[in-house]
Amino acid sequence: MSERLERALPRLARALGFVPALVAALALFALMLMTFADVVLRSALDAPLPFATEMTRILMAVAIFSAMPAISASGRHIAVDLADPLFGAWATRVRELLVNLACGLALLWPAERALVLAARSRSYGDVTEWLRLPQYLPEGFIALACFVTAVALIARGFLALFAPRALAAAEPAGGLE
Repeated sequence: MSERLERALPRLARALGFVPALVAALALFALMLMTFADVVLRSALDAPLPFATEMTRILMAVAIFSAMPAISASGRHIAVDLADPLFGAWATRVRELLVNLACGLALLWPAERALVLAARSRSYGDVTEWLRLPQYLPEGFIALACFVTAVALIARGFLALFAPRALAAAEPAGGLE
């Protein structure tokens, strides 16, 4: 069973990470095009895009929060490993469980708050200033991304403890051994 998990986990990780990476890339590309158009129009015609600030906020949220679950699941966060030599193999696995579990559980609070804010925005009919987009959509997306990231972190913690070879096979740089 463990051998099957070691083979299946990398494929599953790549498949699940493709769509969020594509969404983040498209959001960044749209942000780049909009910023370029805004600068050109502002400089050449003295006619900036009035909705540029609004779209920048939304596209940045989409780019960041769509990438967050995949980055968390694959363990590609920025990490300072000064204390790593102090831990043996078993202690490293326990530490990874505790850190990922704590981060996943802590992320449930902002996810719940974002969901409450999205529901409130929807009930009030809040829309953005220029484009009149419903504000609950990006807020709901942020809540969903936080919930998915929390689940990914908790699952990663348990995999680090109980199936470190499967986790190592799914990571780009090798992972825990």
